[in-house]
Amino acid sequence: MLDLIVKNGRVVLRDRVETTSIGVKDGKIVRIAPTIDEEAKSVCDAAGCYVLPGMVDAHMHLSEPGRTEWEGYETGTKAMAAGGITSFVEMPLNNIPATTDVASLELKMSHAKDSCWVDYAPMGGLVPWNTADLIPMAKAGVASFKAFVATCGSDKPGDFKNVTDWELYRGMREIAKVDGLVVVHCENATITDELGREAMEAGKTLVSDYVATRPIFTEVEAVRRVLMIAEATGCRVHIAHCSCHEAIEAVEEAKARGVDASFESCPHYLLLATEELDAIGPKAKCSPPIRDRKHRERMWELLADGRIEMLVSDHSPCTIDLKSDPNAFKAWGGISAAQNCVDAMFDEAVLKRGISPVTLSLALSTNAARRFRLEGKGEIAVGFDADLVVIDPNRSYTLEAKDLLYKNPFSAYEGRRIDCRVRDTFVRGMAVWHLGDGILGEARGKRIEIHG
Repeated sequence: MLDLIVKNGRVVLRDRVETTSIGVKDGKIVRIAPTIDEEAKSVCDAAGCYVLPGMVDAHMHLSEPGRTEWEGYETGTKAMAAGGITSFVEMPLNNIPATTDVASLELKMSHAKDSCWVDYAPMGGLVPWNTADLIPMAKAGVASFKAFVATCGSDKPGDFKNVTDWELYRGMREIAKVDGLVVVHCENATITDELGREAMEAGKTLVSDYVATRPIFTEVEAVRRVLMIAEATGCRVHIAHCSCHEAIEAVEEAKARGVDASFESCPHYLLLATEELDAIGPKAKCSPPIRDRKHRERMWELLADGRIEMLVSDHSPCTIDLKSDPNAFKAWGGISAAQNCVDAMFDEAVLKRGISPVTLSLALSTNAARRFRLEGKGEIAVGFDADLVVIDPNRSYTLEAKDLLYKNPFSAYEGRRIDCRVRDTFVRGMAVWHLGDGILGEARGKRIEIHG
């Protein structure tokens, strides 16, 4: 007897969409066929709906321990389940202590255990002082390492810190020894910091003023510099949250000359534009910042062409007071986004722009699973984990704060009409979300083992 059958759905496979059924046993997909006659403990009728592989979110900030008032594993992963995210790679910040050695990694994983509704893999940090800790963290099973060449962190003990070019070079040399992957936040710290200082001295306060202090060239210059350091060290590199086509094209050029590079973007760079930000306020402040409508349209063209490798949430929550300062320069920079990556992107990409669900699924799921070596994740195929999301394209809603499951329920997308709904989410064949019933079952998310 099967554990689950998902039948009659328009299933998004690795190369096509096909109306078919999925049979699940012991958490794995064991059969894909137009009809499955075998009995099952549970049957999900997905008629009229799309069935996608659950989103693999390779850029997620949960702030436990140390800043759990911002977000925690329970609330964060419930929001992911409601939004169709079935596995994630967790950044080594904004928790305190940051995940920069084996001890802090073990502490973080002790908090995650038995607290997650979806599966997870940790990321280590590359900071100025931890070169000797990098290979031990790799051996302890981190999926990758995060570094900032933009200014980050605080004076709080145990917080994260950006690296110099030398410190990045030194760290990449070590990580290359174990074929590790370094994820880099790319902005020119010297220029953006000084532009920000000048703007604040001039009395500027709007979100659009903040965007102006982080011009595109400061992102692209940093991307090119980081790619050159990766090339010199032979280290695998991944450029975080590309906000513009110029940054993406820089990665493509590096790949063409043989650099082992990849990149990601985020839904907010396709769903929002600079011209809209002042009306939304600091809820839409992030870095790199959201670019103008012209750049947004170019990003849509790249997605339609299959050139955006990955879409990640960069869910970076905080308490509402940190987003409430009317001065955008003083407000926390980060977007609470996990719950609406899948539905908002499916609506805008597939339903409104006619982009293939296969293309979107590659960006949301498959490519991240492959790059971060999350075995069994990111595809609907026999032998893969039964991580599935059922999307109803015939239901519409306008997002309100009451719909959000974050610990601090606010979003830059509040008031947005989304013309589809995540109806069901399954993690390894277990139902974790059903529209109308809400979160289901218990926290049975597992740590994903990383194999080189």
